[in-house]
Amino acid sequence: MSGNESSVTKKLIRTVLFVGLIATAGISTIFLVNAQKESNVTHVVLPNLKLPDSSQSVNKVITSFQAKTDTASDNKLDSVLYNQYITHLTNGDSSGHWPVRSAYPGAGAILPFKRVVAFYGNLYSKKMGILGELPPKEMLEKLQAEMVKWQLADTTMEVVPALHYIAITAQVTPGKAGKYRLRMPDHQVDLVMAIAKKIDALVFLDIQVGLSTLEEEIPSLEKYLLMPNVHLGIDPEFSMKTGKTPGKKVGSFDAADVNYASNYLSDLVTKNNLPPKMLVVHRFTQGMLTNYKQINTIPRVQVVIDMDGWGTQALKINAYKQFLYKEPVQFTGFKLFYKNDTKANGNLLTPTQLLKLKPQPVYIQYQ
Repeated sequence: MSGNESSVTKKLIRTVLFVGLIATAGISTIFLVNAQKESNVTHVVLPNLKLPDSSQSVNKVITSFQAKTDTASDNKLDSVLYNQYITHLTNGDSSGHWPVRSAYPGAGAILPFKRVVAFYGNLYSKKMGILGELPPKEMLEKLQAEMVKWQLADTTMEVVPALHYIAITAQVTPGKAGKYRLRMPDHQVDLVMAIAKKIDALVFLDIQVGLSTLEEEIPSLEKYLLMPNVHLGIDPEFSMKTGKTPGKKVGSFDAADVNYASNYLSDLVTKNNLPPKMLVVHRFTQGMLTNYKQINTIPRVQVVIDMDGWGTQALKINAYKQFLYKEPVQFTGFKLFYKNDTKANGNLLTPTQLLKLKPQPVYIQYQ
């Protein structure tokens, strides 16, 4: 590492660490305070890894339905199988909210055929999530252990791993661009890709725009988004349309922002003959996502609204019901915080508990 590279790296570590502290100890507490008003609730080369001993039973489960889900990767989507999985995720809901009517996805779609279990974070910070908190080998083993739990809890859906990496982080200082955001260097994203490859994991690149825009930031990640296993996440919490400094209050995206991201991904898929992309949108308050009815669902992109925010089990379940169940877009996700969700002797929600939700989340994220 050159002296200049070392200096830049140290600066990156300092700034990312600062935002990491905000993400874990400051702004997220708004979930417990402001959300109450809104909803009446309140990162190398690795050795080959092996699943825990219980994986033997999991492998039998996977083998039993692998032949069925492989049809989703054929040149033509199996619409009958697709409908069966959608019905499974709907979980008996009869309200009319779910399932959401949308066009069938293109061939090779991951959802709803598989459930994604992801670890979230940034390699420069141990405060922003489990992805950066643990050494890669230990982190991947822990991720695989979580996969086993989910596979045993729902034997009808194959579970696949993912690393959800914050590739553009919000900042409390404007930086050279004056955008209150910091783009991670390519070598860090490349490292995440290498780590993910060890267990054939998907990769999600997450964007916190700060005072920038998705129109400016998404193209900076295009060379990665052109890879079939790379998907996108966007975080309204740090989209400061009012000009406020990130971390001072919760930001927002509008349907127009989500549609831009979706259309961008769709164009990449079409022009490069890629399988459909997943687009994860974080949410934990009413105001974080506006005009949800105007969000377009298109065959080449699968939109997941991810229940973000930390708190007690009851708070998180209620937020899911208020903001995801009642405002359906396409698919749902659920985020679990190893530390913040277990404060005050609380317990992390289990797969069995989350599978009781209507609809069932198809994307699970651990921070």
